[in-house]
Amino acid sequence: MSPVLAAVLQLLALTGALALVYVPAGNYMARVYSSPRHLRVEKWIYKAIGADPDAEMTWPAYLRAVLAFSAVGVLFLYLLQRLQGVLPGSLGFSSVNPAQSFNTAVSFVTNTNWQSYYGEQTMGHVVQTAGLAVQNFVSAAVGIAVAVALVRGFARSRTGELGNFWADLVRGTLRILVPMAAVAAVILVACGAIQNFSGIHEVGQFMGGSQQWNGGAVASQEAIKELGTNGGGYFNANSAHPFENPTPFTNLFEVFLILVIPFSLTRTFGVLVGSVKQGYAILATMFTIWLGFTALMMWTEFAHHGPALQAAGGAMEGKEVRFGIGGSSIFAVTTTLTSTGAVDSFHSSFTGLGGGITMLGMMLGEIAPGGTGSGLYGMLIMAVIAVFIAGLMVGRTPEYLGKKIGGREMKLAACYILITPALVLVFTAASMALPTPPHSMLNSGAHGFSEVLYAFTSAANNNGSAFAGLNANTDWFNTMTGLAMLFGRFLPMIFVLALAGSLAEQQPVPVTAGTLRTEKPLFTGLLVGAILIITGLTYFPALALGPLAEGLA
Repeated sequence: MSPVLAAVLQLLALTGALALVYVPAGNYMARVYSSPRHLRVEKWIYKAIGADPDAEMTWPAYLRAVLAFSAVGVLFLYLLQRLQGVLPGSLGFSSVNPAQSFNTAVSFVTNTNWQSYYGEQTMGHVVQTAGLAVQNFVSAAVGIAVAVALVRGFARSRTGELGNFWADLVRGTLRILVPMAAVAAVILVACGAIQNFSGIHEVGQFMGGSQQWNGGAVASQEAIKELGTNGGGYFNANSAHPFENPTPFTNLFEVFLILVIPFSLTRTFGVLVGSVKQGYAILATMFTIWLGFTALMMWTEFAHHGPALQAAGGAMEGKEVRFGIGGSSIFAVTTTLTSTGAVDSFHSSFTGLGGGITMLGMMLGEIAPGGTGSGLYGMLIMAVIAVFIAGLMVGRTPEYLGKKIGGREMKLAACYILITPALVLVFTAASMALPTPPHSMLNSGAHGFSEVLYAFTSAANNNGSAFAGLNANTDWFNTMTGLAMLFGRFLPMIFVLALAGSLAEQQPVPVTAGTLRTEKPLFTGLLVGAILIITGLTYFPALALGPLAEGLA
């Protein structure tokens, strides 16, 4: 079988699997967030933290709960790393230095999972399981909670109440993420991923000599790493490591885990607003972009010129032979169009245009389908902007899902889409202007610039992947990427929740002959065009200095 045909078959199998679970998974999540019942274990948790799960919150109260919970998470994870040297199960590893502890704590709490360390040489069992793995669950649940709050803003009227954050957080964790991750972990173990708490082993090598490997609860962390679009690997090689991702089947299964919740949340959105057709329109937009990027990535990697590349069947540098170009291309596009950041190949070794595609995927705002929750609320913000553009074209006050999009709503949406590009471009410019950070770059010229641009694009968009070749384990990069992750996660949430509160206070307007039909293919096309144009105008100058210059050369 030719590599191209194998890649197409993988794509078809993945699409079919996602289609099979779309309706039941989306409907189930809608029931989770709309049910008035609380499970017994949930009641115990509410009592322990002193929360009333039935008390409705306005958007400022919801935001305060999000920020308070996240701040406690950062502090706890920071202290856990600083105390690692005296904790049991540390495998002899010392405490993590302050700058890296700050960076890692922020990284996992913000669902970024950027790693400037070697996982198997830095973190012991307690930090991995009680710290990093726990944040993989709750940071993903926070993203879904904020998305559901925005959906309630569209669905409710004449009230400023958006639900209860603590109930949304606990339900998302216990009813969605934990059971799905448990099933996924069993499948990964059955397929060869490791799951243990063993110590460090001396392993012989084929060519002589030996190296040290430690075990760990890898399969369970790998499951929630992908399912929660987290991305932080137990090992430095991430999902290219055979202990995390042993076979071509597990590779495709992990891609399925990354996509299943973000895609299915569009169904949840449609059910909660009372129109599944609206959910299908958002799904069509996400799928169109994801499929287009995947096809373009395969073309750039399979059709690259040069005798060595043609003899290998394409650009195989930096890719695992067991996955090939097809599996690596699907994984790379999926992980950068979501906020996952996991890698089964080194994006820096992709062709110049291929690396640019991964970068552009993050620059879109990771909305196709995006991260768990963050992809949905990011896409809904873009839908608001697309509706506003359509309203300008016909000279009519724009409406979306029965809510008028006025000056306040547009200001909040505009702030949302501007904050991340500002962070990316400002931090990149500062890093390139100072004399010390460029010494971290393995490469000079366009590719070296791409390494730095990719790093801050990944951090500000809460992705976490990186171009190999950049030494980010310096005080400058640990601090600056940490700040980019903090601002890139929580500043947009402020605008999302403020928009949700503004929409919830409105009285629905009736549908008229002049109302834009936002469930039709025409709107899907408008939304795709708005996303690509806005991103292109924002990032094109920076892309022209890096991946475009390298690819065209």
